[in-house]
Amino acid sequence: MNNSFKDIFDQYDWDRVLNDILTKTEADVLRAIRATRRTAEDFKALISPAAKPYLEQMAQMSSQITKKRFGNTMQMYAPMYLSNECQNICTYCGFSMTNKIPRRTLTDEEILREADYLKSKGYDHILLVTGEANKTVGVDYINHSIQLIRSKFSNISIEVQPLDQNDYETLIESGLYAVLVYQETYHKEEYKKHHPKGRKSNFEYRLETPDRLGRAGIHKIGLGALFGLEDWRADSFFTALHLKYLQKTYWKTKYSISFPRLRPHSGGLEPKVEMTDEDLVQLICAYRMLDEDVELSMSTRESEIFREHIVNLGITSISAESKTNPGGYVVAPQSLEQFEISDERATEDVVTMLQNRGLEAVWKDWDQSW
Repeated sequence: MNNSFKDIFDQYDWDRVLNDILTKTEADVLRAIRATRRTAEDFKALISPAAKPYLEQMAQMSSQITKKRFGNTMQMYAPMYLSNECQNICTYCGFSMTNKIPRRTLTDEEILREADYLKSKGYDHILLVTGEANKTVGVDYINHSIQLIRSKFSNISIEVQPLDQNDYETLIESGLYAVLVYQETYHKEEYKKHHPKGRKSNFEYRLETPDRLGRAGIHKIGLGALFGLEDWRADSFFTALHLKYLQKTYWKTKYSISFPRLRPHSGGLEPKVEMTDEDLVQLICAYRMLDEDVELSMSTRESEIFREHIVNLGITSISAESKTNPGGYVVAPQSLEQFEISDERATEDVVTMLQNRGLEAVWKDWDQSW
C-alpha cells in the first residue's frame, strides 16, 4: 500500500498542536521573522497570538516576497456551478441533502450558455463546481462537462466530490488542469459532527484525496480549511503540514491555498470559533512567509473593502462576480446559492480596483502552454 499524508497526520495530536501555537513567545516570533527558510514550528509562531504586534512587519515582508515571485499580477478565475444535487449532509452548506430546496443540474445547452457568458467577461480559467452526488453528477457528467467547454478555456479546474485515482486520470486526459479539495476541518471529531451522512463522512478518504491526485499526475492541487468549524490556527497548521508533505512527495505538482470563512446559507450555522479580519491577514502573511511559491487565493466570500486591502499583501488569485448557484450567471439567476456572496462587484469593477492598486489582471495561466 502506498504511503499517504495520513501516516504523518496520525503522529500529531490536535490539542497539543493548538497548545504549542497558543504558547509561542515573542522570541519564537522574532526567530521566525528573521529566518531565511521557515519551518513548521516557525509557521506556528507566525500564526500565534504572540505575532499580533508584528503584523505590520509581516505584511510588508509578505508583500515583498509576493512581488518578487509573482510580480504585479493577479490571476483571475470564475466558478461555474453545474449542479446543487448532493447526497451528503453538511451542517454548513446550502446544498445539504436535508435542505428542502429545488435541485438543478445544468444541461449541455445551459453549460454552454454559462460558459459563453464567462468567456465574454474575459475569463480563461474556470472552476467547475457541483454538489456531491455520484449518481447525478458523477465522473461521467464531470468528464462530459470538461470536454464540452475545453475549447473555450485554457484552464479548467474542478471542486467536486473526492474521486479515485483512475477517475482523476480519466479527467486529466480530457483536459482537467487542477482540483480543489478542502478538508473542511482536520479535527476528526468535529469533522464527524458536521458530516454525519454521505460519502463525505469518510474523514480518511477525503484526507487522502490529494495523494490520489498527486499519483494521478494532476497539474495543480488546491488545499484549504473552512474557518469557523474549529480553531483556525490548528486547522491552518495541519493545512500547512499537508502542503509541505505534498510538495515533497509530488514535487512536479503546483499548489494553492484558499481561505474560506463560514458564510451564511439557508441552514444557518454560526461559527464555533470566530476568525477576524486581522486574523485572516495574519494567516495570509504567515503562509507567504512559509512558502514563496504557493498560490494564495481569495474568493468573493470576503467584502469589497477587505479584498481591496489584501490584494497587495500576498494573494495571487481572486474570483469576481461569482455566482454560487447552478446557472446563476444567465440560466437561472434566482436559484438558491450555496452561500452568500459578499463582494458582488462586476468583473470590470474588480479589474479597475486591481489597476488602482498597481496590479495587472492575468486571465491565463501560461504554464499550460508547455
